[in-house]
Amino acid sequence: MSYLYKQTPLTPKRLSQLRLLISELAQLKNPNHADLLSLLRKYPDPAGGMFAKSDLNQAYKRLLSKGEIKPLPKKTLQLFKKRPIRTLSGVAPVTVLTKPFPCPGQCIFCPSDVRMPKSYLANEPGAQRAERNFFDPYLQTINRLKALYANGHKVTKAEIIVLGGTWSFYPEPYQIWFIKECFHALNDFGTEKEAIEVRKKVKFYESLDRQLREKSYHSFIKDDPKKNEKELKEKAVDGLKLKKNYNQVVQEVYLKPERVLGVSKFQSASWGELEKQQKVNETARVRCVGLVLETRPDNISEAEVVRLRRLGATKTQIGVQSLNDTVLKKNKRGHDVASTRKAFLLLRLAGFKIHAHWMANLYGSSVEADKKDYLKLFQDKDFKPDELKIYPTSLIASAELMQYFKKGLWRPYSQEELLDVLEFALTHTPAYCRLTRVIRDIPSGDIVVGNKKTNFRQIVTDHLSTKGKKLVDIRAREIRDVSFDVDKIKFSVITYPTGVSTEKFLQFTVNVGNEEKLLAFLRLSLPTQGGFIDELKDSAVIREVHVYGRLADIGEKHRDKAQHLGLGTKLIEKAKEIAKKSGYKKLAVISAVGTREYYRKRGFKDGGLYQVASLTSLKSW
Repeated sequence: MSYLYKQTPLTPKRLSQLRLLISELAQLKNPNHADLLSLLRKYPDPAGGMFAKSDLNQAYKRLLSKGEIKPLPKKTLQLFKKRPIRTLSGVAPVTVLTKPFPCPGQCIFCPSDVRMPKSYLANEPGAQRAERNFFDPYLQTINRLKALYANGHKVTKAEIIVLGGTWSFYPEPYQIWFIKECFHALNDFGTEKEAIEVRKKVKFYESLDRQLREKSYHSFIKDDPKKNEKELKEKAVDGLKLKKNYNQVVQEVYLKPERVLGVSKFQSASWGELEKQQKVNETARVRCVGLVLETRPDNISEAEVVRLRRLGATKTQIGVQSLNDTVLKKNKRGHDVASTRKAFLLLRLAGFKIHAHWMANLYGSSVEADKKDYLKLFQDKDFKPDELKIYPTSLIASAELMQYFKKGLWRPYSQEELLDVLEFALTHTPAYCRLTRVIRDIPSGDIVVGNKKTNFRQIVTDHLSTKGKKLVDIRAREIRDVSFDVDKIKFSVITYPTGVSTEKFLQFTVNVGNEEKLLAFLRLSLPTQGGFIDELKDSAVIREVHVYGRLADIGEKHRDKAQHLGLGTKLIEKAKEIAKKSGYKKLAVISAVGTREYYRKRGFKDGGLYQVASLTSLKSW
């Protein structure tokens, strides 16, 4: 059976116990996590163990709807939320993975887990969810939304993050189908259509499983990780004995059976079908406020950028890995720095947010070389990413790097060396960039040698704190759930040049104690050279508007939360003034499908790929 998020049923006995727990919690003044833990122990789950936070949320909603309890204060309800940081950035992240598929790259450091799309491992949380849901985008999206909602998170503003291999290398009909099904799931979530569609899909995949077994093929659509692991054990890629590479195994295990069953006919859709789901999502209860697609620099062209935009993408995750051609060549990356320059140029001209991946400790590099390479990311005007993931190289058994390690040609950094590189990186990241991740969350059991601490970012941050050093990147400054004085909000602009534009980072900040906290920002691009998209001619471009703080439902208003102060609207008005003063006739925005209504209300009209506001009637400063 497909792994969709499920909760233990609320039997009368369990509900009665939860009523006692919640009632006693309501009598406490300003309860904290320790108080909740004490009550969870006092009122154990009749089914065994302690109640989960999803049980608390489910029981609270049911008891409240029946009038059996009074509403709890918002601060108390926050205790029911699992991992509250998930939505403190203002959106609910929904990560989905594409199916295993050949990859054009031959990188020696890349894992080759044949149960997963290239570079991902079966034990990673998102990968597990994907495998248990047949790598189906609809089922993955529904599953993630259910889990977030059950654990107390609001999901009305969702960011779809598509990971797996090289997106641009998948067939176009599959790409369109995959994104269409993500939107389909957002539109169906919480409706009667959802359950019907889930049953239909599970039944379909189970029928494919039976057909494959009748034909004596490995079932590439099983939703049981343990069975998949057992059946594919002999097919696993060994980094020391590369008899068959990842692409060869995937062709044999997945693509050949797919052709036999005609799966490509099912996993395909037209642009019209996608646009229909996108139109519905503009006013759906759960809207897509961001779509992120992952690809390689050498796959970016003018045509590819337009296709990404047509799919609804607003951000690209792109593997830079290194800005040193020698290092790239030694690691068989398959592209040079010139390809990365071109990719950044095209993506920035089209208004995309650029989320780069950079790797430390690659074969052929060193601690000092890594530091110089990192500086180049922000000193060279052709790069300057908006977001960044730092991935120190991890040695995985299925990677070709194993051969280099055994021959003594490469070794992982010691903890001291890794700390040195990461301290340098964190303290040399500018205020307009967000360090999304510093260590990849690879299960320690998959790492042969080297760092296995997934909390290394915290180790680095704590170490820097003892030296009195503060970080200024976006993630370090986010307001999150901190209280602040609305009368002390400040507006400022960070200006920096790129190879094709002057970038303006407009921000609202507030001092909390002796720290500056970021409430909201807007990325305004003022192109300095002509682009390749006609509707952006003579136009400045809003590349991103983001308001921080706990996720708020669409239309919800509160004075004490950053998401309810109208900061986004104020930033847009300031962007219009700056663009007008800079001589632009129009202001375009690379809006997500679910934010189109928001921008329409602020003077933007629909275009082909963007929404555009005229600046000719706007009064200058």
